[in-house]
Amino acid sequence: MTDTAPHRRPTIMEVARLADVSHQTVSRYFRAPDGLKPATKARVQAAVEQLHYRPNLVARSMRTRQTGRLAVIVPTLAYSPARMLAGAGAAAHAAGYAVEVLSLEGGAEERTRRVAELADSGQVDGIVSFAPVLASAELQASSGTPIVASADFDDEMRGIGELADASAIAELIRGLADLGHRRFLHVTGDLQFASARARRDTYLETLAQLGLESLGVAEGDWSAEDGIAAVQALPDRGGPTAVVAANDLVAGGVIRGAIDRGWRVPDDLSVTGWDDHDLGRLLSPSLTTVEINLEGLGARAMTRLIAALRDEPAPPEKRGLHRVIWRESTGPAPR
Repeated sequence: MTDTAPHRRPTIMEVARLADVSHQTVSRYFRAPDGLKPATKARVQAAVEQLHYRPNLVARSMRTRQTGRLAVIVPTLAYSPARMLAGAGAAAHAAGYAVEVLSLEGGAEERTRRVAELADSGQVDGIVSFAPVLASAELQASSGTPIVASADFDDEMRGIGELADASAIAELIRGLADLGHRRFLHVTGDLQFASARARRDTYLETLAQLGLESLGVAEGDWSAEDGIAAVQALPDRGGPTAVVAANDLVAGGVIRGAIDRGWRVPDDLSVTGWDDHDLGRLLSPSLTTVEINLEGLGARAMTRLIAALRDEPAPPEKRGLHRVIWRESTGPAPR
């Protein structure tokens, strides 16, 4: 009986296992088969035919007779890495490299297989991955191609690592405390995100350290509606004088909710956001927020790759990813 169900495309790793050779040997079979021993060549050929394997089309499309090409791997998810790509591309071009951007489907395991094929192809000098890959150091050692994998996103492109650093929340709270604020509310993002959990935890820890009062943590999902709902639920008197929102969209909702209740921002309620969305500068009042240097994140990863290619130490990082921007939505606590 013929199995007509669709099958997952075989990988170079599976060919290597069936032929009992390394995946580098399979790669050499397609690049320079005459360099292999006849028996080895025959085993690889038999495995290729049995599995109906064909070389990776993404890697093949990047074939070039010239050097100086670097690959950047991004996931096929809703998150847009455009700003990181801009930073990475600028760093690569400044160093004289061309950049190819590849969007690879599947999770970390499948992506790792595809990256291994690309690294073995000899068609790029190095690879930066903004999506997780497994054992990048082992891939680099086996292929000889430098690979830099960002440690700032999980497999669903949710911020982890330095992107989840919430120390800017402590800076915001200290600044508000200097303005006389003593009662606070935090509206969170989706707590499935490490960044949302870190901002909540830093909020609570900082208030405890400073002896300030939290009037609650309203759980949200990064939406403006959550900010509106959190303000609508506040009492008429004795509520917070400052709201620390998980992002600028939530902060916009908080401001809308305050206006609907007849409260003035920042005279009656100070509000902070996170992300430095372009609209935040144009709001009235303009929004106090936290800038994330995503271009710097991309440039940093690319700079590490270029340093590895040149056998040079990676340059020191000039600044962190986060910076508090104080604007009109925060002011002295009401008396």
